[in-house]
Amino acid sequence: MAAASSSDSEGDRAESSEASSKWLDAHYDPMANIHTFSACLVLADLHGDGEYKLAVGDLGPSGRQPCLKVLKGPTVLAESALPALPAAAAAFLMGQHEPRTPALALASGPCVYVYKNLRPYFKFSLPQLPPNPLEQDLWNQAKEMSLPGVPVFLEVSGQFDVAFRLAAACRNGNIYILRRDCKRPKYCIELSTQPVGLVLAHKVLVVGSTQDNLHGFTHKGKRLWTVHMPAAILTMNLLEQRSRGLQAVMAGLANGEVRIYHDKALLNVIRTPDAVTSLCFGRYGREDNTLIVTTRGGGLIIKILKRTAVFAEGAGEVGPPPAQAMKLNVPRKTRLYVDQTLREREAGTAMHRTFQTDLYLLRLRAARAYVRALESSLNPVSATAREPLKLHAVVQGLGPTFKLTLHLQNTSTARPILGLLVCFLYNEVLYALPRAFFKVPLLVPGLNYPLETFVESLSDKGISDIIKVLVLREGQSAPLLSAHINMPVSEGLAAA
Repeated sequence: MAAASSSDSEGDRAESSEASSKWLDAHYDPMANIHTFSACLVLADLHGDGEYKLAVGDLGPSGRQPCLKVLKGPTVLAESALPALPAAAAAFLMGQHEPRTPALALASGPCVYVYKNLRPYFKFSLPQLPPNPLEQDLWNQAKEMSLPGVPVFLEVSGQFDVAFRLAAACRNGNIYILRRDCKRPKYCIELSTQPVGLVLAHKVLVVGSTQDNLHGFTHKGKRLWTVHMPAAILTMNLLEQRSRGLQAVMAGLANGEVRIYHDKALLNVIRTPDAVTSLCFGRYGREDNTLIVTTRGGGLIIKILKRTAVFAEGAGEVGPPPAQAMKLNVPRKTRLYVDQTLREREAGTAMHRTFQTDLYLLRLRAARAYVRALESSLNPVSATAREPLKLHAVVQGLGPTFKLTLHLQNTSTARPILGLLVCFLYNEVLYALPRAFFKVPLLVPGLNYPLETFVESLSDKGISDIIKVLVLREGQSAPLLSAHINMPVSEGLAAA
């Protein structure tokens, strides 16, 4: 019965976590044997039947046996060997006639292979073959654009015939932004480290760096924000939910998390069993919002976004408050502030010396007071390791009779303490105690022992004094602990 109840509770927790999640777990295969990255994942209607397939440029185990895989749902529909490792894949329309079936372009080695209806259609060898005459003018215009470094990530926005922007992240750690009719980069973004991803979302360039940071930049190179990641960024891609007009950035981390950001606001966190190597979001099968994730061990994860799911800013994790990004209304500099600044600038050395002198005197006085407390055992915690004790006192009552309770505790881990004495030193003209000296019972480690006694105030002048409490060891004159109790004024005698 206990095992059944525990399994039921685990099932209830799983169901509640699934209900609270924004994603449906459609498929998970840790042995799918898919090794790729985000640039080699494409979702397209390759047969024109409305059923979107997943085309994967697979690197193969350990970078061997590269191939092109086409998946329909969780199963592999077709597989073709490649002569070299794939670099990128894209789907495009080759003509205007109906039905408009997209073709698949796959970059592998020095060639670009074009597949139509999952069959080889064209092979472009980039260095040797001349460009198509219809594209000669476009290549001539593009040829005039040059970059100071080797590009590794590209993001394009706009239309070629009207106006477009090209952002290129290069191996020299810079991001160059080019415009139409510009032979040289218009703007340059200098990064302190190498980029690991580049995504354009809502006119904001989101860059991932090797310092585990996400940076947001404008097209003019102005930094907007920076968000630190809990682990290294392995891959990035765009999440576009067209039904709600949402564009967000997905970042796959080495700790197995997929974090979704809208600008710097965290929308959602997806945890996977392994480090994420590639991400792809779009229409798969007949579902519009499907997330494809591959892991370092070759696993394949397919998740479907719920139709009722709404991404809210700050729903993923608690981050810095929005007020942190607000600019402060700093008042204008007054004449007094300017004069004070000039004085500090002129007499800065003397002010620093004065501050250091006062600081040294403060440290000296604190050290002397500490030594006096140790010599007179005024510390409420004993300084010796043989008798680790702690003492504090509580006074209760209005007078003329007060209840004095001493709380004595043995702070050692395993050794009890025996043979202690408690002694009270006080002014016999002002106070009277039934016992000014008594023995302490055996102190067990960790327990708090309340020792109670009564103090009677003898003065009717409304004055008070200090009562000293000493904790002694039998046969020793120096106290182990001492406490000075400031007795309150007896309100009973004052009222009388």
